[in-house]
This record gives sequence, structure tokens and C-alpha cells, in this order.
Amino acid sequence: MRVHVADHPLITHKLTVLRDVNTPSPVFRALVSELMTLLAYEGTRGVRVEPVEIQTPVSPTTGVRIAEPRPLIVPILRAGLGMLEGMTTLVPTAEVGFLGMARNEETLEPTTYAERLPDDLSGRQCFVLDPMLATGGSLAAAIEFLLKRGATDVTAICILAAPEGLAFIEQELEGHDVTIVLGALDERLNEHGYIVPGLGDAGDRLYGTV
Repeated sequence: MRVHVADHPLITHKLTVLRDVNTPSPVFRALVSELMTLLAYEGTRGVRVEPVEIQTPVSPTTGVRIAEPRPLIVPILRAGLGMLEGMTTLVPTAEVGFLGMARNEETLEPTTYAERLPDDLSGRQCFVLDPMLATGGSLAAAIEFLLKRGATDVTAICILAAPEGLAFIEQELEGHDVTIVLGALDERLNEHGYIVPGLGDAGDRLYGTV
């Protein structure tokens, strides 16, 4: 497993505003999208491309384009939806699937309640979007779901992570080609399984508590 923490002053600045309890939902949503574009830039460094011949106004030349099969972006519902626009802004030709996962707040175990994904992911590069890598249970389950359908190259992009969550992912997915891209690695989890200092419940802050 490879872990990349994006160290950039703009990312740190936007994270600071996200963390602030006084930041309202509309501003929070806009910042998540902006932050996601920056993280997507880091997360797609290994995206597969193929050569293509083009004609410029001056001469023929060889460039590159996103290779087939196209990358698959998989936001984990519901909070991952807030990251989707920022990702598709950078990779508009990618396809989008959806995976609904929820965490039992007592057992902290993940459950899958919805999915809209191709049956065969062989040869596909998959990018999983989940704002918070806390205990790691939901993200590990999501990645395992993709691996069972044939994915062999998975990158997870998260705004924040806790060390405990990273350790769990590494243990659960040992031997698989997985990359984790983070906006920041925080201190720890608290007794309720929330990241400290964190930013609270990302889904609630994006969409409210309904």
C-alpha cells in the first residue's frame, strides 16, 4: 500500500476552513469540491494514457489521451458525493459508479446498502472517494468490493485520515495494489471513532442531519 499526503499550502488553507465549526454548509460544500480537484491532481499521477497523433496549427505532433478502458470514479455514498464534482472536473471522460456504505455507530462495522457498478472491473483503474478515513472499515470494504469484481489498480482519495484507519487498510488489503491519497493525516481516533482534530461528520456538514 502506498500513502501520499498532499503537502500544499492551498490544501492546508482550505482544510483549516473546513475544520472550523462555524463554516456553513454552502461554503463547506464549495471548499470540498475545490479541495477535491487539488487532491485529484495528486491522485491521478498514475492514470493510464495512450499516444495519439494530432495536428496543431503549426505541425503534426504526438500527444497522449486517457487510455481505454476509461477510469472509474466511485464515490462512497453519501459524503463521497460532495467530492465527485471536483474529481470529474479534472477527469471529465471518466465513468462514475456509486457504492452506498454506512457505518453502524455502535459496532463501527460497515454495511453495503446500494451499488451501481459494472459487473466486471478487469483492467479498470478505480478511484474511490471518501472524505474521512477513520476506522478504515467502510473504505476497506469498498475497496474489497471492487477487487472482487476484478479491479487490480485502486486509488482512494480522502480529505482526512487517522493513523488507526491507515493501519487497518494496510492489514486488510495486504498484497493488493492500493494507493491512498490524503489531504492530511490527523492525530488519532476518539472513543466514538471520530478523527481528532478532524472536522466532524462530513456528511452532516455537507448535507445536514436528515
